[in-house]
Formats: sequence, structure tokens, C-alpha cells
Amino acid sequence: MRLRPFYWGGWFLTRVISKLFFRIRTNGQENIPRSGGFILASNHVSYYDPPLVGSWSKRELYFFAKEELFHNRLGGGIITRTNALPVKRGAMDRNAIRMAVDVIRKGFGLTLFPEGTRSRTDNFLSPKAGIGMIATRAKCPIVPAYLHGSNHPGDCFKGRQKLSITYGEPFSAEWVMSFPKGKEGYEQIAAAVMERIGQIKASVVTPELSR
Repeated sequence: MRLRPFYWGGWFLTRVISKLFFRIRTNGQENIPRSGGFILASNHVSYYDPPLVGSWSKRELYFFAKEELFHNRLGGGIITRTNALPVKRGAMDRNAIRMAVDVIRKGFGLTLFPEGTRSRTDNFLSPKAGIGMIATRAKCPIVPAYLHGSNHPGDCFKGRQKLSITYGEPFSAEWVMSFPKGKEGYEQIAAAVMERIGQIKASVVTPELSR
């Protein structure tokens, strides 16, 4: 681990809180590559998702945060030290894509949410092509993950719902590079990743988990 006290402090604190107070269940961490850059792709339902998905991986991860959060000197300094990358919302941010690819090529993980924004329900939104573009340019594997319950923290705390993260078998870099470069290929990658996340959801969501 690199000496990044804000990142690893937040990593440890998130694990402790989610385990002790919300009794989180985690599965499939063995699917996260032990070395080399990769994308961790998850569904997105709450503001808590980036630290939750990242803290249960032993690999150091980066993630995107909206550019406005970096305008405050104090807040921007803190989230920068927790591996946040600024991104402009509502437009193709080429600088954000460049930073993401650079992070992956340096051997780190990057948390991405293919839907692009939070879903207001437990249903998935249509995925965006950005994950396909970044994965293709970085020539990296993609690890799909399904996060359940983070949009109902109160119910999870009271035991009415179960908080869980399941990491699925990764798509290989060779699989990523088998798609044509361009919007159509990027969209196909995004759709396949989202479909796999849906398959993970179907395999883990039970009446007990959803109660």
C-alpha cells in the first residue's frame, strides 16, 4: 500500500462502519485482479457507492467525482487525497477520460458506474458508452459488481434489508479489445457489462436479502 493516509483511512473506516453497523455481506473478492490496471464496474443507487465498492477491494482504486466538488479548497483537497478524479457532467470530458486511462495504465483500479448517474429505483438505467471507450483505450479487464441496499441505509441498519456487494468474474482485456473501436463497439461493451451485472443481481437477490 502506498502511504496515502486519507485514502487508506477512509478505506478502513468504511469497512468498519459497513460491517459493524450495517452487517454488509461481500462475495467474489477473488475476482479482483491481484495486479495490473482494471475497471471495477458497478450499478449505482446512492452517494455511498464509491467508498463502499472500493473499500471492500484490497486494491487501490480511483473514482470520478463531479467537478464542482473540487472548487472548494478544503473539500477538494480531501477528495483528491482519496483518489477522486474530477469530471464534467453532461458532456464528453476528454480530460477526465485521459486521466482515467492514465490511472489504469499505471496499474491501479478505476471504479466506474456504467449507468453514468444514480438510479432512482432498484432498476438499472441504460448504460453509457464511456466505460467501453476507457476500457478499450486502456486495454484492461473489467470486473462487474452488484451493490444491493446502499439506497436504503436506514432499513439496512434496522435489519429490514441486507447490504451486500458481489464481485463477478472479470471480462478479459482480450474480450474488451475484440470489439470495434468507435461508439458502436463502446456501447456493445457497456451493454454486455450491464447485462452481466444484472445476472449477478438475479443470482444473489433473494426474498431474505430484499426484506
